[in-house]
Amino acid sequence: MATMGKQRAQQTLEIAKAAGEQILQVYENAFSVEFKDDRSPLTAADLAAHRVIAQGLGNLDPDVPILSEEGADIPFETRRNWHRYWLVDPLDGTREFVKRNGEFTVNIALVEHGQAVLGVVHVPVTGVSYVGVLGEGAWKIVGDGDWMPIAVRGRRATPTQVAGSRSHAGDSLARFLSRLGPHEIVSMGSSLKLCLVAEGRADVYPRLGPTSEWDTAAAQAVVEAAGGRVTDTELHPLRYNTKESLLNPHFIVFGDLNENWARFL
Repeated sequence: MATMGKQRAQQTLEIAKAAGEQILQVYENAFSVEFKDDRSPLTAADLAAHRVIAQGLGNLDPDVPILSEEGADIPFETRRNWHRYWLVDPLDGTREFVKRNGEFTVNIALVEHGQAVLGVVHVPVTGVSYVGVLGEGAWKIVGDGDWMPIAVRGRRATPTQVAGSRSHAGDSLARFLSRLGPHEIVSMGSSLKLCLVAEGRADVYPRLGPTSEWDTAAAQAVVEAAGGRVTDTELHPLRYNTKESLLNPHFIVFGDLNENWARFL
């Protein structure tokens, strides 16, 4: 991975940007919203981005399979033999897209032996991108600007800065916050909450509700390349393609590795 890391990340970023352009073409005009079986929203932007990414990654790595939210009906009997594959959410934060608040992303991750080793999170509306390559570093890129290194905050702030969702909240989060002590909520949509931790703008992001593997893999690579962790509630790292279900366990994202975050759960 090290020999190709940043170059492959640059190529992946270009594919994410191309998908972002397709998303904006839909976003800037009237669009309709359908609902999938699980009641999650689906728009033409999701499908257009999926097509661009599938074609781009297919050209980049013809022998590496792709698992995308918009093409997820691949049986585990097939997937379990994948030691290396792309894990994609063409439009993460469709609810934010529908609300037109700009807080949605294109997520592309390269997974090797269950671990997200490269991740690109691109924000079409702002042109901001986050890139992480395990063992090489994490960066924030504004438009076509320089790759600026980012890192997690190694010691949590006072009050603790907590990344929170604009679209999801619940009793479990309320309990976590009550045990945490003085804190401030930094509201954000989609996988950008993980990126807030990666760039040191938030200390922790507890996600105590349902997510799927394509929601987290790219941003997990960014967080971990920036020095942080993404773990389940027992502080085991999130891993991918290890079971038939593509649902994640509840998880927590943090930068301060000396804090026992599980005690607040």
